[in-house]
Amino acid sequence: MKMSTDSPWTRTLAGRPVAGRRAERSRTTTMRDVEMFTAMTGDKNPIHYDLELAASSPFGGLIVQGGVTTGLMNAVVAEDLPGPGTVFLETNWRFVKAVRVGETITASVKVEHVRDDKPICKLETVVRNASGEDCVVGTATTYTMPLSQHVADAGEVRHGPVTGH
Repeated sequence: MKMSTDSPWTRTLAGRPVAGRRAERSRTTTMRDVEMFTAMTGDKNPIHYDLELAASSPFGGLIVQGGVTTGLMNAVVAEDLPGPGTVFLETNWRFVKAVRVGETITASVKVEHVRDDKPICKLETVVRNASGEDCVVGTATTYTMPLSQHVADAGEVRHGPVTGH
């Protein structure tokens, strides 16, 4: 699909995403993730730190905070799809399975809808564990900031952050 030159997507670094396109990122959670999240938020829930208590819980071991689980989604939308300059406007996530410390998780997005009038997308989102089980499911609405600067008189586009020079 060809974009008109006045489309808000023309000034985004990655351009207009295509409905149906997917992106994902994986990583293995660690105790350091839990500690860093605690340092940022103050969340010291014993289910994240007390091995004996966590082992006797329904989770059967230490789990990472929900923000650690969904945090991987931030990297997917900001780095991959829709891409650089993207922020969340709204998320609707259900936590359906806890993520244990040491589990490998994969966060993925699928573009469901792309607005033409604004650089806004609706995404299907999911985080799965290495067994393919859903841990977090839902949707997100994103806005992609126009970080590309147009040079109108030369008829070119200069890519890269607008720096004010």
